[in-house]
Amino acid sequence: MYLLLSIILSAILGYILMMMGPLVGGIVAFGIVVGCIFRGLYLLNGIYNRISNISPKEEREYLEEKSK
Repeated sequence: MYLLLSIILSAILGYILMMMGPLVGGIVAFGIVVGCIFRGLYLLNGIYNRISNISPKEEREYLEEKSK
């Protein structure tokens, strides 16, 4: 259900951006895409920090030795 709603809202947003013209619509679309990428990287960094604090140090030392 959420996927269908997301597709419909994306189509409406794309139509609105196309009506704004290529320059304004392109800048707004670029901002949306880059903003989503940065937000995703920020969330992945937070997940990595939480997992690295939970995992025992012995496992991290083993993985560091194994990668060498």
